[in-house]
Amino acid sequence: MRATTGTDAAPKLVPLDQANRALLDAVHPADWVNPQSAAVYDLVVVGGGTAGLVSAMGAAGLGARVALVERHLLGGDCLNVGCVPSKALIRSARAAADARRASRLGVNVGSVEPDFAAIMQRMRERRAGISPNDSAQRVQAAGVDLFFGDAAFTSGRTLEAAGQALRFNRAVIATGGRPTAPPIPGLADVNYLTNETLFSLTELPRRLLVIGGGPIGCELAQAFAHFGSEVTLFDQAPHVLPREDPDAAAVVQRRLVEEGITLELGVTLIEVIDESGQIRVRFQRPNGAGVEEVVGDRLLVSAGRAPNIDGLGLEAAGVSVSKRGVIVNDQLRTSNRRIYAAGDVCSAFQFTHAADAMARVVIQNALFYGRRRASALVIPWCTYTDPEVAHVGMYEQEARQRGHDAQTITVELTDVDRAVVDDDTDGFVRVHHERGRLLGCTIVASHAGDLIGEATLALTHHHTLSDLSSTIHPYPTHAEALRKVGDQYRRTLLSPRVRALMERYFRWTR
Repeated sequence: MRATTGTDAAPKLVPLDQANRALLDAVHPADWVNPQSAAVYDLVVVGGGTAGLVSAMGAAGLGARVALVERHLLGGDCLNVGCVPSKALIRSARAAADARRASRLGVNVGSVEPDFAAIMQRMRERRAGISPNDSAQRVQAAGVDLFFGDAAFTSGRTLEAAGQALRFNRAVIATGGRPTAPPIPGLADVNYLTNETLFSLTELPRRLLVIGGGPIGCELAQAFAHFGSEVTLFDQAPHVLPREDPDAAAVVQRRLVEEGITLELGVTLIEVIDESGQIRVRFQRPNGAGVEEVVGDRLLVSAGRAPNIDGLGLEAAGVSVSKRGVIVNDQLRTSNRRIYAAGDVCSAFQFTHAADAMARVVIQNALFYGRRRASALVIPWCTYTDPEVAHVGMYEQEARQRGHDAQTITVELTDVDRAVVDDDTDGFVRVHHERGRLLGCTIVASHAGDLIGEATLALTHHHTLSDLSSTIHPYPTHAEALRKVGDQYRRTLLSPRVRALMERYFRWTR
């Protein structure tokens, strides 16, 4: 289900119901016949995920002759085993959580009983409904020669795809990444879940164990807890979401505990054992006490990813790689000047929107001798827990390390009227700035992912906190918190000297 041309066996779509058949018909039609390759292509793209699709269709739209090679399903992780299915589940999970909390709003809904089979059916239907956007028909209609099958470079200017030789002037490697598992004794012998297999579940696990307290682990742990699973989450870090603002992570961690999720943090995992379908995770706490054990019915591993670079013939193409993936410069060009890379296979920002943005950089640089820099991209991100955590730009410590005189302003949601009337005050908006110039922003709120767009716009186009203050926001909304940030900054400009001058002015005008 991932866009890759590696040697790993791709997971299958199950159950093969009407929705999944519709998905397959769109993103890998069973009767597809690969075209006859052209003599030479302006651009050959390897991998049909977000970065590959944007590269191929964008270039074709500009008049280039383009070939796209996809090993399994178009749409990559995002459509098939990532953003789309996970957010469909999270929406159902949030509905269950809202129903359980409805009594706080004076609404009694009685017993809340999530129907897991119906939830998963809805997820498959919504995924199939979105799939035409990434379909083979749409790619073909855009003028791209689409090849399904394995691919490998045979030289610096040729690629073998599904038994045909594709010669190119430029190429893009966009093969994405895949989940990996930590080296825990016994784990390799367990039939554990990853994001590639979780969405094929048809029965709700009564006891779900989760290894990994990052975004994927927290999102899915919370969702399954809302569905009714007993969830235990393990991580060697002392708190969840260790890469986020510690205060933001603390809000999410507190909510997870309130919702009944057992957090085993700062622990060392000793062994994983599967005994007749009962999965035992043995661990040790940092105090060095004895080994403890938790038993579950299913195990989800969300503790790392690896780039899909195996079997691509990159050595024959003269493309340098590292453990993190394809090595690129700031223009996203590899060590072969004719070959570029975009998306998870080469980027630290493993997000769909980052892959999209990088592909646009590649189109300009590869085809038009541009000099666009990937480092100039302003990339926000969001973790879709409840509440969500969104961030863009630098954190305060990072800004200071880069030589900025960073200052921080925080507006708690308890000071935002809409959050108060919604009973949704567990969160904040926090900005880091240098004399009013925005450096970074973190938002913790129910719809932080939507709110971060305004801060991203301000950061991208060099707007100031005064600009946020002077922008009229509708009242009452959660977005008003950003105006309040601007107001707080403007109040800091009213120094004692300025205030004294103002007082003298008003005395003179009386």
